[in-house]
Amino acid sequence: MNGPRAAFLSAWVLATSLVYFAVGQINITDMPLSFFMTLSMAGFWMGYRRDRRYFTLFYLGMALALLTKGLVGVVLPAGVAFWWIVLTRKWEVIREALYLPGLALFFLVAAPWYVLVCLKNPDFFHFFFIQEHFLRYTTRMHGRFEPWWWFIPIIIVGSIPWAGFLPGAISASLPSSASSPTRQDRGRIFLLLWFGVIFLFFSLSSSKLVPYIVPVMPPLAIMMGTFLDLHMDRGKSRPLGLGLLLNSLVLATFGVAAAAYPFLDQRYGKELLPFVAPVAAVLILLVILSWAYYLKGESRKVVLALCVFAFLNIATFKNVFGFYDRIMSARDLASAIKSHARPEDVVVQYRDYDQGLPFYLKRRIVLVDWRGELEFGSERGDQSDWFLDQEGFLRRYWTSGQRVLLVMRDEQDTAFLEETGTIPMVLGRVGDKMLVTNKGDEP
Repeated sequence: MNGPRAAFLSAWVLATSLVYFAVGQINITDMPLSFFMTLSMAGFWMGYRRDRRYFTLFYLGMALALLTKGLVGVVLPAGVAFWWIVLTRKWEVIREALYLPGLALFFLVAAPWYVLVCLKNPDFFHFFFIQEHFLRYTTRMHGRFEPWWWFIPIIIVGSIPWAGFLPGAISASLPSSASSPTRQDRGRIFLLLWFGVIFLFFSLSSSKLVPYIVPVMPPLAIMMGTFLDLHMDRGKSRPLGLGLLLNSLVLATFGVAAAAYPFLDQRYGKELLPFVAPVAAVLILLVILSWAYYLKGESRKVVLALCVFAFLNIATFKNVFGFYDRIMSARDLASAIKSHARPEDVVVQYRDYDQGLPFYLKRRIVLVDWRGELEFGSERGDQSDWFLDQEGFLRRYWTSGQRVLLVMRDEQDTAFLEETGTIPMVLGRVGDKMLVTNKGDEP
């Protein structure tokens, strides 16, 4: 869109932006959704600028995004394309974009799975499309409500170590004329809509989580990469200096906060300090070095320093993620259970669900007083042995004579177990979880 150097810088900005890198370390659908939506947007743009056959990628990306996370995979890319056509008045693109091979591929890829699931489970349509789309978006049913502006600080922090260049990049992407957009203006409008439609859509939603905003990062990265490419040969340009000033404020604030956090965290502070100290050091060094080069008028070295230290930043954050992985993962808890479990034992979790437990244990677990997002599946077939209330669990398992390994939180009261006459024995603790049983390890 803006030349090979801008493309490289855009890719580097995206790959090293904190939220994009962080979400990429988690096994959730938001990252593939972002990838397929980006594929769709790239297909639309290349279909317009180069060859109509590229619209096939536009439809393929939407189909795969639809399979990944539902209707947003179609609504958002199509919404960006629609408003771009309206604002640029390129009405002829409608005829070009209605590309029959692309449309056929969309339905061939996306339709079979949904049709088969709905035929097998008639209530799936209401659950997935009505409850998990429209009701989730318009109501607070999932308890994930945040104010409309909530994603703004998420984007700022998530763009570290490039965050300070966001205002300049967005400003530089404004079209020179809204009434008579040039060819370059049409590209700028496309990027602004790609970001703006997605940002506005999720900001208006009644359900917000950090990973939802990941799909706005590719267009922001392209804008920032283009901005840096534009100014890296201009010495002490004012826009670059202003971006550097804002970036320094963000990085210094975040670096100081990272250095201070271990002293405020009473639980993991001492263990965490060796992991966050390098993060703070990298960010502070980047501020110092980038200003040293800028004051000498060496703007290329400013951008080079940003690129090098952006890589070092995610490398140091990788260690922080590893620290929290050890704390938050169910791997250690599963190992503790395995050390006590026999094949005939029943593993139960009380009023909670660690999704990693079945994976690491290679066995299904019983859930007591918890259904959460498994509620729809818990009503399919006979699941009475797997989803129980407290009374049902005590009767079906705890007092049945069968050995039970029960996972509870430390703060949860075991009195309801003791009242049955079967006193729980604590086998061990992992983090804030404890493992108790109704029978010891002896045969």
